[in-house]
Amino acid sequence: MAVFTPVTLDDLSQWIKQFPLGKAVALKGIASGIENSNFFLTTERGEYVLTIFENLDFEQLPFYVQLMRHLADRGIPVPAPVANDAGELVVALHGKPAAIVSKLDGSSQMDPQPVHCAEVGAMLAKMHLAGRDFPLHQPNLRGLDWWTETVPKVLPYLDTGTAALLRSELAFQRDFAAGTTYAALERGPVHADLFRNNVMFVGERLSGCFDFYFAGWDTWLFDLAVTVNDWCIDLDTGRLDDARVIALTRAYHAVRPFTAADHAAWQPMLRAAALRFWLSRLFDFHRPRAAEMLTPHDPTHFERVLRERIAHGAPDLTA
Repeated sequence: MAVFTPVTLDDLSQWIKQFPLGKAVALKGIASGIENSNFFLTTERGEYVLTIFENLDFEQLPFYVQLMRHLADRGIPVPAPVANDAGELVVALHGKPAAIVSKLDGSSQMDPQPVHCAEVGAMLAKMHLAGRDFPLHQPNLRGLDWWTETVPKVLPYLDTGTAALLRSELAFQRDFAAGTTYAALERGPVHADLFRNNVMFVGERLSGCFDFYFAGWDTWLFDLAVTVNDWCIDLDTGRLDDARVIALTRAYHAVRPFTAADHAAWQPMLRAAALRFWLSRLFDFHRPRAAEMLTPHDPTHFERVLRERIAHGAPDLTA
């Protein structure tokens, strides 16, 4: 992710002594993403990822790191947070919350085929079921309330037609969220950002997923829609690839069968997932924060995705 807070090995020389990791021997900033400052950290004990949180505070962070610990303990391949000598998973670094987690094996699959999508679908369903008994609760901080608050902030930057689409889709999603179909959807902790670059593979085997810092309680179907809108599309056009959609959703269904509400809500939820990321990218593009390695994502990508979902929809679940 972008580096907002610079860190050097000298900065870590004393700080890292509170962790059972030995000395820090190498540190490299991670340039992708736009929310936190992330670094590959090598110590005498192995390879890890150091994250400094730029937006989340000490009160919010226990949800994320404890969710990762909860899922790891139940066999979901996620980074395991490392506790310091006092048992704390989040500690201050340069006055900001920071955490160290284990580094996953493998690499991201940026040209996924149906076999990769099936792996993702099965893992996502297992993650949802594993989170059912997670005791902490926090809403999706980039959900409907945030959409409603943020739309007026980006409208002044848009042309008339684009602004009309944004207003119209927000109104559609607010109406849908107030209905009985949405109320019937199953809920629990969700990843909410399971893009291609947040999943690792060794060959065709999924070896892990990471970056849980958009996680929160939401509908499981929204999490699935976010995932399909990235894994199963042509990136140039936003169009869905039916073979990948079917592979991913069938693998998910085999682990956590779809409900009648899921079937009814599938098309609106794909639109909701597109709106969420179009809106966040609009905000980051037009109202950016300073960062050493920041490259804002192109907001027009998810505008295209949203227009595609409105016009063409997607294969029915388990088609």
